[in-house]
Formats: sequence, structure tokens, C-alpha cells
Amino acid sequence: MGPPRGPAREQLLTVAVDECDEAVVLTLAGEVDGLTVGRLRGTVTWALGELGGRVLIVDLTAVGFLGSPGLRLLFDTAALAAMVPGYRTLRVVVDRNRPVPGPLEITGLDKVLALYHEVSDALAG
Repeated sequence: MGPPRGPAREQLLTVAVDECDEAVVLTLAGEVDGLTVGRLRGTVTWALGELGGRVLIVDLTAVGFLGSPGLRLLFDTAALAAMVPGYRTLRVVVDRNRPVPGPLEITGLDKVLALYHEVSDALAG
């Protein structure tokens, strides 16, 4: 069974899922806010159940807005993932030239999350 299905393309957020031997990669594009976080939470919950010892990578490089609901989801995911049997790590990919790193730094989540600038670097760990 795959991730929760929503419209192929929402107005504000798209979520692509890629599974490989090392990781489940969620690639987001658009805005993560109160309107879109519910669908994202469903996909993240599904992905945590599919890890089986793999890494969960959340790619935010194409996210133009990360609001407080998205920040909370990242925090909750890091805490929840630590309780998943066989869980290894949550890795978050950000583009330092986009608006996402700012909110992570202001809230201190950059100290809690493993941040990378490329998916390939996150895969390599």
C-alpha cells in the first residue's frame, strides 16, 4: 500500500515519494502551512511505517514557505521517528538560498534536525 493519495497536484503543495534501498525520500514543492500540513502529515506517517531501518529524507529545497504547522510537523516527526522500531534517522534537505533555513534557525530546529544541502549528501549521511 502506498502513501495517502490526494490530488496529483494541489494548488499549494506537491509531495513526491521515492523509495530506494537506503531511504524513503519525500520531495516537497510549494508551501507548507495550515492548509497543506494535514496531507503532508499523512504522507510522513505512512513513510515512518515503511522505513524498515531505512532513512527518512524530507527534501524542502523547492519549498517557498514553511509556516509554524510545518515546523511543528518536522519537530514531531523527529520525536516520533526516534520511537519507530528499526529507525535510523530523519534527514532534512534545505537550499540555503531559499526561505526555509530561516525559520529552522529562528526556532532552533537546525540544532535538532540533521540538515543537508543535497539529497545525495543526505543519502550518504
